[in-house]
Amino acid sequence: MLVAERQVKRRGSAPGAPAPGRSGPSPKTGLNVVVMRAAAIDLGRVRVGIAVSDELGVLAHPRPFLSGRSESKLLDGLADLAEQEALGVFIVGLPLEMDGREGRAAKRARRFGAALQARTGTPVQYLDERLTTVTAHSRLREAGGDAKSAKSRIDSAAAALLLQSWMDARRED
Repeated sequence: MLVAERQVKRRGSAPGAPAPGRSGPSPKTGLNVVVMRAAAIDLGRVRVGIAVSDELGVLAHPRPFLSGRSESKLLDGLADLAEQEALGVFIVGLPLEMDGREGRAAKRARRFGAALQARTGTPVQYLDERLTTVTAHSRLREAGGDAKSAKSRIDSAAAALLLQSWMDARRED
């Protein structure tokens, strides 16, 4: 995502150091822009899939899943990730019902997103995640992985699909 005149500090960076990523005038607006890193979360009760954008904001990279069994430990892990990666935004998957309504799972995702933003100070956005896990599972199967190894990667693969969709939509705007 491109943000006008935003400076993002990394741990250990000197005050006034340039922000990470590429910067320079945008061809569309003429504003000086800096690429902001983003992370997507596929929230599950057992495993939480994580994906982080590259420094150019072009590709989503799956990361190892985090445990979803303890919300406080999960929030701590995501706070560490936000600091280490100089994240500017979290994208939380919103598991809407097939008819578009927000059910219990979507309400849980919104509560978690609010807690994440309060804990990290990093803005949270929500994105419809319907069928991302199904699509991720299909792609992992096509790639030739076995069911056992796919199980440990499916949640982060779904998070990567979510993040890639979010980044692609931002480039089209």
